[in-house]
Amino acid sequence: MSVHKKLMQARIKLIRMELKKSGENKFAGYKYFELGDFLPQTMQIFHDLGLASVVSFDNEYARLCITDTDDGQSITITSPLSEANLKGAHPIQNLGAVESYQRRYLWLAAMEIVEHDIIDASEPSQPKPAAKPAAPAPKAPRPPTNITGQEGAWQLSVSLEPKGDIHDWLNVIDEACKLALDNAHSADDVMQIFKKNKQLFDAVKAQDTVFFKDLMSVFTQAKSRFQEAA
Repeated sequence: MSVHKKLMQARIKLIRMELKKSGENKFAGYKYFELGDFLPQTMQIFHDLGLASVVSFDNEYARLCITDTDDGQSITITSPLSEANLKGAHPIQNLGAVESYQRRYLWLAAMEIVEHDIIDASEPSQPKPAAKPAAPAPKAPRPPTNITGQEGAWQLSVSLEPKGDIHDWLNVIDEACKLALDNAHSADDVMQIFKKNKQLFDAVKAQDTVFFKDLMSVFTQAKSRFQEAA
């Protein structure tokens, strides 16, 4: 039996299992698979079918090599590496964050595990009306709201790294961004909120790339609303 056929059998066996998702994105309101949700089952299936796996990394790529232990044939799944720049973290901690994410994505690809669609999470489910909505009445110009009261206009008063549960930290960032965007009066205000808090958003990206993409979609939609009304 070829390694390709064994891998397909492994995928089918895993699909038939009632796997439960333990990861949760509270910002977009959906759950996702973490490594611990499917990797133990996958390892047992591989053992039963005579498959072995090895994950490796170099400066450019992460690789998952799946080998047929009977005849030595192999399949390699590759993914380009990205970077994590977590504020206050040691280089080895940033490296560990990158490798953990890459392992998860390699196994999702290898086992054809379906994840939540980021586009579905950020786009409205109903079609847009044909008629363009009336532009809101112009607001009197005023200086941007000082969100922190101390560190400068549009600076969100949120720590650059989670102090406890990461979901609580992300929820605080979600609420702070909504408050800032509610006080924005122009597309330029939206851009200033993003620029003033770029360090914070970089930290969010390193912790949860799905949450980061959802958050950036909110900023894009807010900016588009002001541009359409102009």
